[in-house]
Amino acid sequence: MQNGTDLYALDLSGASFVKACGGPCTEGCVTLARIGVNAWALGDSKRPGAEPLRFTTEELDTAGIDPARFGLNV
Repeated sequence: MQNGTDLYALDLSGASFVKACGGPCTEGCVTLARIGVNAWALGDSKRPGAEPLRFTTEELDTAGIDPARFGLNV
């Protein structure tokens, strides 16, 4: 929860997911989209129908996930 906001209540319909690949993108990639101020959705291109996980910027940083690797600004 971020400032009393449930990250899973944020709408993903307008989210623009970007891929970042650690190797050949033929096997699938991690996708990331900004869904609000300091709010992110992390998905899997191999499972496009699966609900993306939601994280704060601080949580992404703690996990070692840098939005810049996806071409996104924090």
